[in-house]
Amino acid sequence: MLLTETDIYHFREGSYVHAWHKLGAHPRDGATHFAVWAPNATRVSVVGDFNGWAGGGHALTARRDSSGVWEGEVPGIGPGTLYKYEVTSRLGGTQQKCDPYGFYAEVPPRTASIVWDLGYQWHDADWRARRAEVNSLAAPWSIYEVHLGSWRRIPEQGNRSLSYREIAPRLADYVLETGFTHVELLPVMEHPFYGSWGYQVTGYFAPSSRYGTPQDFMYLIDHLHERGIGVILDWVPSHFPADAHGLARFDGTHLYEHADPRQGFHPEWKSSIFNYGRAEVRNFLVSNALFWLDVYHADALRVDAVASMLYLDYGRSAGEWIPNRFGGHENLEAVEFLKQLNLAVYREHPDTQTIAEESTAWPMVSRPVYLGGLGFGLKWNMGWMHDTLAYFRQDPVHRKYHHSRLTFSIWYAFTENFVLPLSHDEVVHGKGALIGKMPGDEWQQFASLRLLYGYMWMHPGKKLLFMGGEFGQRREWQHEESLEWHVLEYPLHAGLKHWVRDLNRLYRTTPALHEQDFVNEGFRWINCDDADESVIAFLRRSRSDSPVLVVCNFTPVPRAPYRIGVPRGGRWHERLNSDAADYGGSGQGNLGVLEAEAIPAHGHPQSLALRLPPLAVLVLTPEY
Repeated sequence: MLLTETDIYHFREGSYVHAWHKLGAHPRDGATHFAVWAPNATRVSVVGDFNGWAGGGHALTARRDSSGVWEGEVPGIGPGTLYKYEVTSRLGGTQQKCDPYGFYAEVPPRTASIVWDLGYQWHDADWRARRAEVNSLAAPWSIYEVHLGSWRRIPEQGNRSLSYREIAPRLADYVLETGFTHVELLPVMEHPFYGSWGYQVTGYFAPSSRYGTPQDFMYLIDHLHERGIGVILDWVPSHFPADAHGLARFDGTHLYEHADPRQGFHPEWKSSIFNYGRAEVRNFLVSNALFWLDVYHADALRVDAVASMLYLDYGRSAGEWIPNRFGGHENLEAVEFLKQLNLAVYREHPDTQTIAEESTAWPMVSRPVYLGGLGFGLKWNMGWMHDTLAYFRQDPVHRKYHHSRLTFSIWYAFTENFVLPLSHDEVVHGKGALIGKMPGDEWQQFASLRLLYGYMWMHPGKKLLFMGGEFGQRREWQHEESLEWHVLEYPLHAGLKHWVRDLNRLYRTTPALHEQDFVNEGFRWINCDDADESVIAFLRRSRSDSPVLVVCNFTPVPRAPYRIGVPRGGRWHERLNSDAADYGGSGQGNLGVLEAEAIPAHGHPQSLALRLPPLAVLVLTPEY
């Protein structure tokens, strides 16, 4: 397990992308080998329950190559042993730190690392054999975003969360019932403060022990794969908390983070910012990304807070940041790190994806590095989310004055490979639930939310919905409580869930709705100018030119007859109608089928005379 000269060469260069193979704690043959990077330490010892947490007897040895790595073996200990590193700094002072590469940790608020073996018998070979197709940019992506600790709880047992193994069959059953293709998990990496939702990580290589062992988490992913469901992990390389047992001032110096608070301290999140200019820090982060893909078989990583990494002045006022060497505000070291991260991921796992949560107009986020991009596979479309929710918050009588908020997204829809996110961030911190953002009485609120989802599922881009949104949870998300499952007893909530299920079914089985998400050829406006009546109509197209007609009425006023030009004559079938009674609607529509007439409209020789239900979306396809 000792690091070789070649390992150290790549470690110093920043290309040691499987660092977890040798750094950290590795049990073997009745002993455990330890290796840790602490270049500014004068002494490093392993302490734990095996030696009474006293650092005198199990000191590690500093390598003579000036790499800053300390190594050693402790006999007689193995999996299950609690440990930390006791680090004495050259600046003075001694502190006990958890292992940056530790595979398992105590249940918070306890903070020790645990020696662990990551062996597991996987059963997802069939899934992995077809993952390239499932994860392709032309495939349907309907993502169900989940916080494991609050999806379901058991009130009879002290309101406890489900374990990884308990949630596995329940979550798989539910995802299959509702038709989603992927599950995205809010960060599962070990975090001391539960209220951070996992976004303040101390154990980057350890799934949270709140819900079970590493093998239990593997079982969850394995089970989802066996049921045909992809798994996306939220990953946080942008910042880390300053907890005393974590990465901050690891060897008594600013090792993983910048020393200058204008570079190394995040003012909004009160956390430390990684120093991407250090090769060893890049090793740590890229290795960590590959670790979750290699060891835990994750299908994609959603990279959190990319904007905060790209800009040196993110969240800062004038004088609170240091410009780059050219005088600009771009973080050149972070840019290079992100490129190298994506190159490594797609080199080693070309059938996976990386997804950037990036909220600015930084160009080419989801374009290859060789073309000058950052190299991500997908990017969250935050502009679409903000504009769409702002539009839907308007009383329908005022929506005609905000029509451009709907149509503007198409101007840039194909500049990136976009995911349309209605995420956890939209239902926290006083923002209220999605249903509460809809104006009007209860019926209008649910009609508007069905319309929002219909518009979203038909719009170019992959889909993401946070848990509870699929049935119209009334309460803002509370991480200490279960979702409001009881509201499914009421018809409007049950109808909304039924609508999401049917949207997912049509989306998954209709190539026009996902095959050409990221090219102009997949979309064509029919009518984008009818602001006065708040109606839009467009076509989605497959590679074989099979069209889907989408018509949205954003007011509670039925429109009939409303003539829409279509590219083909003959019969057109009403595939979905959000106003159907099964979904809680008023039951207005077009009786399932219409005949195109030879009356020109919107530049087409044929047209349909539609009845547009109130606050509703219609989806139609031609008969072949």
